[in-house]
Amino acid sequence: MDLNSLLLKIYEAASMQRWNDQIKTIELTELDKQSHKMIVAYILGRCEEDLGAGDKEKVQIDWITVIETGIFDFLKRIVLTDLKPPLIYKIKEDNKKYRKLNQWVFERISPFAQDLGSDFIEKLKKHLYSTEETLETRIVNAAHFYITEWEFHIISQSSHRNFLFDEIDQSIKQEQMRYRDLGCLKYFHNNKNLRDFADIAGQLRFQQRWSHLYRIPKTSVLGHMLIVAMFSYLFSYKAGLNRQRRINNYFTGLFHDLPEVLTRDIINPVKKSVEGLDELIKEYEIQEMEKKIYKLIPESWHKDIRHFTEDEFSNTEERDGELVKGADDLAAYMEAYLALKNGIRNEDLVSAMQNLIKKYRGKIISGIDFEKIYRDFE
Repeated sequence: MDLNSLLLKIYEAASMQRWNDQIKTIELTELDKQSHKMIVAYILGRCEEDLGAGDKEKVQIDWITVIETGIFDFLKRIVLTDLKPPLIYKIKEDNKKYRKLNQWVFERISPFAQDLGSDFIEKLKKHLYSTEETLETRIVNAAHFYITEWEFHIISQSSHRNFLFDEIDQSIKQEQMRYRDLGCLKYFHNNKNLRDFADIAGQLRFQQRWSHLYRIPKTSVLGHMLIVAMFSYLFSYKAGLNRQRRINNYFTGLFHDLPEVLTRDIINPVKKSVEGLDELIKEYEIQEMEKKIYKLIPESWHKDIRHFTEDEFSNTEERDGELVKGADDLAAYMEAYLALKNGIRNEDLVSAMQNLIKKYRGKIISGIDFEKIYRDFE
């Protein structure tokens, strides 16, 4: 299968409802959960590096492993959509059965990754078959259960408690106990500012993209950020970019719309409707980030977060901003494409698609033929 098949597969998470056996006042999708999880994984990873900063052997997080663990777990979750987590944990207790389950998962995911080469597929296989946890995988898993608890808290506050609530609560706490020795997790739990930072990012779940239009599937700003991050990483991997560029391209995608938690998702036609409005919005976002966001995180993180959120689509020595912008635009195109494919026709969606096809005609960015990607969707 070509890369487009994998990109479409990724979007299945936008339709996957979490907690669908519970009464919910809001939609909680797998895509949003995975995005929120990776933001917390970034926070935990940075905390772990900061905690070891004074040691002779400074802790250096392997961010490629963090990113790829997130991607592989994401794809696995799409395949196992019908299995509730408690059942998966039960299967995991039997090594033979768990290996068979992972083999089944690999057989269904690997065809979609063929276009990325044998090395990528081998890393996917190694991740699925491995029973050992590295520091990086433990950080991602700890972030996973933190966000599970975060979601459960929302449900428990807004829903009538049923007989399963105590059991679910105990199950989450039991899984979290496995990671209580992580210094970064202890530090995070004891730092209200960092928890507030994670909560603010989580609010982007509730901001719908294309909010003036009816679409299926709906996507939030938070979910879109992970889509752009994964697209950016997959394109960077396929293009053979070095480790640091892949890392920065991914995290630029993951954080690029963070300022929208302060301004809402403003569609391009509105931004372009008045001369200078786009620049004014950007200036306001920077001011609000200074007042409300940067005070929540260590000063040593400011440079990177600015790099990911200000002038995020510019090329630098260690970041391919144009490639990230290509991923951002492609994500918008696919949102419109999927809506039309699902029977929702709107002139705004059609116009947006046509404009993007025209924009990327003859365009190759970092070795990625964007014209071909768009053409293959037509």
